[in-house]
Amino acid sequence: MENSYKTEQEKFWATDFGDKYIERNTYKDLLPAYIYEWSQIISKTNGIKSCIEFGSNIGANLKAIQTLLPNVEISAIEINHCACENYLKKFIKPENIFNQSILDYLSTKKHDLAFVKGVLIHINPDELQNVYEKLYNASNKYILIAEYYNQTPIMIDYRGNKDRLFKRDFAGEILDKYPDLKLIDYGFFYNRDSNFKVDDINWFLMEK
Repeated sequence: MENSYKTEQEKFWATDFGDKYIERNTYKDLLPAYIYEWSQIISKTNGIKSCIEFGSNIGANLKAIQTLLPNVEISAIEINHCACENYLKKFIKPENIFNQSILDYLSTKKHDLAFVKGVLIHINPDELQNVYEKLYNASNKYILIAEYYNQTPIMIDYRGNKDRLFKRDFAGEILDKYPDLKLIDYGFFYNRDSNFKVDDINWFLMEK
């Protein structure tokens, strides 16, 4: 299966590094901060009944959304088999789990919210336009991008690995690609927040 991946970045997350990432990140560590983050984002939306996450890992974002919107139908695209088998299957319907690369995902239906959080930074830059198209096609209303921001594209070392983390204006690029998208709101979560341990991340909420 490893030979079927189009990019080295996919293999990186599907295999050993992705497994070790799961070990370092738990619901206990992530969920309180994620509920805090999503409470701010969801307050800017209306009528979300379904959502899909591109690159969900163990599903902490989806659990946070489910906490705030108990009746929402959630779906997940996740390349790592361990994350799907040991975590996502415990609270997501099997038919709503896509254990595959985002690059291979073909949208089967529209969702009120399609989002990606801390994942575009790990996608091969040559494939970003492809991912933007998949995000756009998966949404019938809202798109959320929450990533590290940089005005111009740069690559930085990621835990001693090169070409595994890229920063750029992801939201600006998808807004340019799809003129019908409207920027609803944006914000920043700061790692020095006194109440919640969060990552430095910029979020952008768009609506069709």
